[in-house]
Amino acid sequence: MNSKLLSLLNELVKLNPEEEELITSSFTPLTLSKGDFFLREGNVCKYVGFLRKGLVRYFVLKNEEESTFEFTKEGDFISDYSSFNRKEKSIQNIEAIEDCDLLVINQEKLHYIFNNIPNGNHLGRLIIEHRFDVMVNQLLAVYMQNSEQRYQKFVSDYADLTQRIPQYLIASYVGVQPPSLSRIRKRLSR
Repeated sequence: MNSKLLSLLNELVKLNPEEEELITSSFTPLTLSKGDFFLREGNVCKYVGFLRKGLVRYFVLKNEEESTFEFTKEGDFISDYSSFNRKEKSIQNIEAIEDCDLLVINQEKLHYIFNNIPNGNHLGRLIIEHRFDVMVNQLLAVYMQNSEQRYQKFVSDYADLTQRIPQYLIASYVGVQPPSLSRIRKRLSR
């Protein structure tokens, strides 16, 4: 059930069988259908999820328009960590853009793991550092790159997802309207 999750965690910190059992018993399965929300703006994020199958997008509403800022696929964690840790209302949305199969854990169980596995805090820190790097790179891209550069970065970062993500969501991620994305793609294909 948790083989992908345990494989990932064992890459970060070597776990013994008892630690693996603690982790396995702490996560519960969750399925989302395409279009379902893992988190809606205005709600407190109650879980960290591990995507076993599927694809989600993170977006915010800006001037009543959706602005996509991240895609996450199977094999990675999803959450609004700020909302999750502080138990504050989120300003972002996390939506399934494919049917998703997840494993989720609440804050109490996650902290129990961090406190009861010898390398638990180190494991948590490594996961948070990864998420921090992703978010900083996305923020820098918004301020440092034009739309054509952001599209090229999208293709570089998400090469395996370009056929799975609808063009209007790619346009939202790049920060342009779909017709502008078409022009960018045409220019770059020359």
